[in-house]
Amino acid sequence: MSPSGEVFIRPATGPDHDAIWAILEPIYRAGETYCIPRDITKQTALDDWFAPPFSAFVAVADGRVLGTSHVGQNRPGGGAIVANASFATHPDARGRGIARSLVEHAKHWARAQGFRAMQFNFVVATNADAVHLWQKAGFSVVGRLPGAFDHPEQGYVDGLVMYCDLTKGETP
Repeated sequence: MSPSGEVFIRPATGPDHDAIWAILEPIYRAGETYCIPRDITKQTALDDWFAPPFSAFVAVADGRVLGTSHVGQNRPGGGAIVANASFATHPDARGRGIARSLVEHAKHWARAQGFRAMQFNFVVATNADAVHLWQKAGFSVVGRLPGAFDHPEQGYVDGLVMYCDLTKGETP
Protein backbone atom coordinates (compact mmCIF):
# COMPACT_ATOMS: atom_id res chain seq x y z
CA MET A 1 0.00 0.00 0.00
CA SER A 2 1.03 3.58 -0.29
CA PRO A 3 2.79 5.12 2.72
CA SER A 4 -0.47 6.88 3.59
CA GLY A 5 -2.28 3.53 3.44
CA GLU A 6 -4.66 4.81 0.79
CA VAL A 7 -6.68 2.48 -1.35
CA PHE A 8 -8.28 4.03 -4.42
CA ILE A 9 -11.46 2.50 -5.80
CA ARG A 10 -12.35 3.22 -9.42
CA PRO A 11 -14.52 1.70 -12.12
CA ALA A 12 -12.92 -1.33 -13.76
CA THR A 13 -12.04 -1.09 -17.44
CA GLY A 14 -10.91 -3.47 -20.18
CA PRO A 15 -7.21 -3.03 -19.36
CA ASP A 16 -7.99 -4.32 -15.82
CA HIS A 17 -9.18 -7.72 -17.06
CA ASP A 18 -5.85 -9.53 -16.57
CA ALA A 19 -5.43 -8.11 -13.06
CA ILE A 20 -9.01 -9.03 -12.15
CA TRP A 21 -8.52 -12.56 -13.46
CA ALA A 22 -5.29 -12.85 -11.43
CA ILE A 23 -7.44 -12.12 -8.36
CA LEU A 24 -10.45 -14.27 -9.26
CA GLU A 25 -8.69 -17.32 -10.67
CA PRO A 26 -7.08 -18.67 -7.49
CA ILE A 27 -10.28 -18.02 -5.53
CA TYR A 28 -12.46 -19.76 -8.09
CA ARG A 29 -10.01 -22.65 -8.54
CA ALA A 30 -9.94 -23.25 -4.76
CA GLY A 31 -13.73 -23.65 -4.79
CA GLU A 32 -14.07 -22.65 -1.13
CA THR A 33 -15.98 -19.37 -1.21
CA TYR A 34 -17.90 -18.81 -4.46
CA CYS A 35 -20.68 -20.76 -6.18
CA ILE A 36 -18.68 -20.72 -9.40
CA PRO A 37 -17.45 -23.80 -11.29
CA ARG A 38 -13.82 -24.43 -10.33
CA ASP A 39 -12.89 -24.91 -13.99
CA ILE A 40 -14.48 -21.67 -15.22
CA THR A 41 -12.61 -20.07 -18.10
CA LYS A 42 -11.12 -16.61 -17.89
CA GLN A 43 -13.53 -15.21 -20.48
CA THR A 44 -16.61 -16.72 -18.84
CA ALA A 45 -15.52 -15.44 -15.43
CA LEU A 46 -14.91 -11.92 -16.74
CA ASP A 47 -18.18 -11.94 -18.69
CA ASP A 48 -19.96 -12.85 -15.44
CA TRP A 49 -18.07 -10.24 -13.36
CA PHE A 50 -18.91 -7.45 -15.81
CA ALA A 51 -22.46 -8.60 -16.67
CA PRO A 52 -25.36 -6.18 -16.26
CA PRO A 53 -26.90 -5.13 -13.95
CA PHE A 54 -23.54 -5.03 -12.17
CA SER A 55 -20.87 -2.36 -12.23
CA ALA A 56 -17.32 -3.59 -11.69
CA PHE A 57 -14.69 -1.75 -9.65
CA VAL A 58 -11.04 -2.23 -8.76
CA ALA A 59 -9.11 -1.32 -5.63
CA VAL A 60 -5.70 0.13 -6.43
CA ALA A 61 -2.82 0.67 -4.03
CA ASP A 62 0.77 1.44 -4.97
CA GLY A 63 -0.31 1.54 -8.61
CA ARG A 64 -1.44 -2.10 -8.53
CA VAL A 65 -4.92 -3.63 -8.71
CA LEU A 66 -5.25 -5.53 -5.43
CA GLY A 67 -8.98 -6.12 -5.25
CA THR A 68 -12.18 -6.05 -7.22
CA SER A 69 -15.90 -5.84 -6.65
CA HIS A 70 -19.05 -5.80 -8.63
CA VAL A 71 -22.20 -4.14 -7.36
CA GLY A 72 -25.68 -3.98 -8.77
CA GLN A 73 -29.33 -4.81 -8.44
CA ASN A 74 -30.03 -8.04 -6.58
CA ARG A 75 -33.42 -8.71 -8.20
CA PRO A 76 -35.67 -6.82 -10.62
CA GLY A 77 -39.18 -5.46 -10.06
CA GLY A 78 -40.20 -4.81 -6.47
CA GLY A 79 -36.85 -6.16 -5.24
CA ALA A 80 -34.87 -3.65 -7.31
CA ILE A 81 -34.29 -1.50 -4.22
CA VAL A 82 -31.82 -4.06 -2.85
CA ALA A 83 -28.25 -4.19 -4.12
CA ASN A 84 -25.99 -7.20 -4.27
CA ALA A 85 -22.22 -7.29 -4.41
CA SER A 86 -19.23 -9.62 -4.64
CA PHE A 87 -15.68 -8.92 -3.56
CA ALA A 88 -12.27 -10.47 -4.13
CA THR A 89 -8.81 -9.54 -2.89
CA HIS A 90 -5.49 -10.59 -4.40
CA PRO A 91 -3.93 -13.34 -2.24
CA ASP A 92 -0.82 -11.16 -1.67
CA ALA A 93 -2.93 -8.29 -0.32
CA ARG A 94 -5.15 -10.02 2.23
CA GLY A 95 -5.29 -8.35 5.64
CA ARG A 96 -4.39 -4.94 4.22
CA GLY A 97 -7.84 -3.32 4.26
CA ILE A 98 -8.63 -3.90 0.59
CA ALA A 99 -11.89 -5.80 1.19
CA ARG A 100 -12.96 -3.29 3.86
CA SER A 101 -12.39 -0.44 1.40
CA LEU A 102 -14.31 -2.28 -1.31
CA VAL A 103 -17.34 -3.00 0.89
CA GLU A 104 -17.52 0.58 2.14
CA HIS A 105 -17.24 1.83 -1.44
CA ALA A 106 -19.99 -0.59 -2.51
CA LYS A 107 -22.30 0.67 0.21
CA HIS A 108 -21.67 4.33 -0.70
CA TRP A 109 -22.12 3.58 -4.40
CA ALA A 110 -25.34 1.64 -3.78
CA ARG A 111 -26.78 4.47 -1.64
CA ALA A 112 -25.92 6.98 -4.37
CA GLN A 113 -27.74 4.78 -6.91
CA GLY A 114 -30.87 4.80 -4.73
CA PHE A 115 -30.64 1.32 -3.24
CA ARG A 116 -32.18 0.99 0.22
CA ALA A 117 -30.34 -2.16 1.27
CA MET A 118 -27.61 -4.58 0.28
CA GLN A 119 -27.88 -8.34 0.45
CA PHE A 120 -25.31 -11.06 0.04
CA ASN A 121 -27.26 -14.06 -1.22
CA PHE A 122 -24.73 -16.75 -0.43
CA VAL A 123 -21.78 -16.32 1.92
CA VAL A 124 -20.08 -19.63 2.67
CA ALA A 125 -20.24 -19.97 6.46
CA THR A 126 -16.70 -21.37 6.69
CA ASN A 127 -15.36 -18.13 5.12
CA ALA A 128 -14.92 -16.75 8.63
CA ASP A 129 -12.81 -13.74 7.63
CA ALA A 130 -15.48 -12.53 5.19
CA VAL A 131 -18.35 -13.17 7.61
CA HIS A 132 -16.50 -11.22 10.31
CA LEU A 133 -15.69 -8.33 7.96
CA TRP A 134 -19.24 -8.09 6.62
CA GLN A 135 -20.59 -8.05 10.19
CA LYS A 136 -18.15 -5.25 11.09
CA ALA A 137 -19.44 -3.39 8.02
CA GLY A 138 -23.01 -3.53 9.32
CA PHE A 139 -24.33 -6.74 7.76
CA SER A 140 -26.38 -9.24 9.75
CA VAL A 141 -26.94 -12.91 9.09
CA VAL A 142 -30.64 -13.09 8.26
CA GLY A 143 -30.74 -16.62 6.91
CA ARG A 144 -28.85 -19.89 7.05
CA LEU A 145 -28.99 -22.55 4.34
CA PRO A 146 -27.92 -25.78 6.07
CA GLY A 147 -25.39 -27.83 4.11
CA ALA A 148 -26.02 -25.80 0.95
CA PHE A 149 -22.39 -25.57 -0.20
CA ASP A 150 -20.18 -28.50 -1.15
CA HIS A 151 -16.80 -27.35 0.20
CA PRO A 152 -13.86 -29.23 -1.38
CA GLU A 153 -12.20 -29.87 2.01
CA GLN A 154 -14.98 -29.69 4.60
CA GLY A 155 -17.87 -31.28 2.74
CA TYR A 156 -21.35 -29.82 3.04
CA VAL A 157 -21.27 -26.50 4.89
CA ASP A 158 -23.86 -23.81 5.44
CA GLY A 159 -24.52 -20.82 3.22
CA LEU A 160 -25.49 -17.54 4.84
CA VAL A 161 -27.74 -14.74 3.62
CA MET A 162 -26.44 -11.40 4.93
CA TYR A 163 -28.24 -8.06 4.86
CA CYS A 164 -27.50 -4.39 5.53
CA ASP A 165 -30.08 -1.59 5.69
CA LEU A 166 -28.48 1.29 3.76
CA THR A 167 -31.08 3.81 4.94
CA LYS A 168 -29.59 3.84 8.45
CA GLY A 169 -26.53 5.82 7.41
CA GLU A 170 -22.86 5.09 7.73
CA THR A 171 -21.34 2.31 9.79
CA PRO A 172 -18.79 3.39 12.39
